[in-house]
Amino acid sequence: MEHAICKIIQHLDRRLPQLSTIDEDYGQLEAIDNDDENRYPLTFPAVLIAEDSTQWTNIEPHNQKGLCTLTVRLIIDCYDDTHAGAPLAMDATTRRMELQSRLHRALQGYRPLDDGPLVRTMSRNYTFRYGIKVYETTYTFTVTDQTLPRKVQKPKVSLHVARI
Repeated sequence: MEHAICKIIQHLDRRLPQLSTIDEDYGQLEAIDNDDENRYPLTFPAVLIAEDSTQWTNIEPHNQKGLCTLTVRLIIDCYDDTHAGAPLAMDATTRRMELQSRLHRALQGYRPLDDGPLVRTMSRNYTFRYGIKVYETTYTFTVTDQTLPRKVQKPKVSLHVARI
């Protein structure tokens, strides 16, 4: 699965250069207040990608098909004045919504591996501390894993007869 996350990170880096951070999600947002942790600073706008789970089924001996679920979080700091009547209220809100839409268009249907495409299954938005807005989307895709039985290598013995 980590290969898929790496491919998605590279894909988003090419498609959305305006993102400041694109990374695997290992709790960077939740650790934003923890100065004791040695982490790279989270800069915005950011996309964090987490593998949630993979459900496996056997398709034949030594082959399995997995339905992978991952969560993609677009994280934006919202220091703009967006209340009704603010001079640029609609501009800031529209920019955030457009970035969320571009992110989804870059991911929906993308095939990170040689198997199934990403398909959006759920989305939600919430506000985090310090005026940070999080747009969270869950995607699924399929992956095939082939585990072949180990072949025992028979040692090769060769005999050379020296002629005298």
